[in-house]
Amino acid sequence: MNKIINKYLIVKFCKIVFNTVLIFLALGVVLNLFEEIEFFKNLNLFFALPVILSLSYVPTLILELLPFIFFLSSMFYFLHLRSSKDLLSIKVFGYSNIRIILILSFFSFFLGLIFLFTVNPITSTLIKYYETEKARYSRDVDHLISINKNGVWIKEIKDSSYNIINAEKLNNESLEKISIFMFNNEKLTKRIESESALITNNPWDMKNVYVYDMVENNTTFFENYMFESDNTSERINSLYKNLNTISFLDLVLNYSNLNQNGYSKKLLNEKINKFISLPVFLFLMVVLAAIFTIGSLKNKQNFYYIIVSILTCVFIYYFKDISFALGQAEKISLFLSIWMPLIVISLFCSIGVIQINEK
Repeated sequence: MNKIINKYLIVKFCKIVFNTVLIFLALGVVLNLFEEIEFFKNLNLFFALPVILSLSYVPTLILELLPFIFFLSSMFYFLHLRSSKDLLSIKVFGYSNIRIILILSFFSFFLGLIFLFTVNPITSTLIKYYETEKARYSRDVDHLISINKNGVWIKEIKDSSYNIINAEKLNNESLEKISIFMFNNEKLTKRIESESALITNNPWDMKNVYVYDMVENNTTFFENYMFESDNTSERINSLYKNLNTISFLDLVLNYSNLNQNGYSKKLLNEKINKFISLPVFLFLMVVLAAIFTIGSLKNKQNFYYIIVSILTCVFIYYFKDISFALGQAEKISLFLSIWMPLIVISLFCSIGVIQINEK
């Protein structure tokens, strides 16, 4: 009998989570589609491309919103149990509130692990395709910064001229082995080769530079050369934070290689901790939803639970952002900035679970 009840609880919960994910996926695709159409509005392309790109981008967004999706799904699920009297029927067979919550919470934790090891590699592949396709059409965008296995690529447009910059790697606040191609009216006018460049400020401070002038047909060597650019290390690093193209397994297995290729240990550790915290986050959000629903003996209108759900999601979302900002500003450790919201939620849930168990 216990297996039948457990299966009933889990299957019904899965259906609600699946339906909620589909709703968020549909909303995400529709909203992102407007952005993609705006990006491609000046290009003579089929409408299918923006749709495909939206479908490639939104799954990664869904994965990031997964804790909130589970919270809303759990709220709806527990409300349904209460309103349909199923909760009372299940208790007749010896199931307490705490037992029901733990079954669904640990199942959510298990789902979180499945998402990490099976779904995340798929979403990382999709977002990689998304960025690759967007980069193909970014020649019509004024500025483009791309960092991949072929190095750092920067495109800068100024009036009728533009520069294409390629560097072998980004090392903290400097670029190494740089080639700069300067065009004027689609004609190559200069090529600059440099051993390294300090890009903390504008202009860049370049070392051991060869300037090939295609107009004058001569070559000049400079030990130090100042190059005017719109980009600095701060701006480039701010764009070099998207590790969504790399799955959790790749981060763990290729940690050293990624670090050697220019990804900082701070950035890698931050992403790994975020991935690891996902199953725990899902576990806690189910417990939190139970506290707000079956933890109360009073019957309230659904409007009340809708308001509570929205306010809770907003509070947790901004609390995570504030904690993460403190970590980036080095006011607290990066590890603590990621786990502090979960610690606070855990403390709240532990108090709520004790009260639920007494009812």
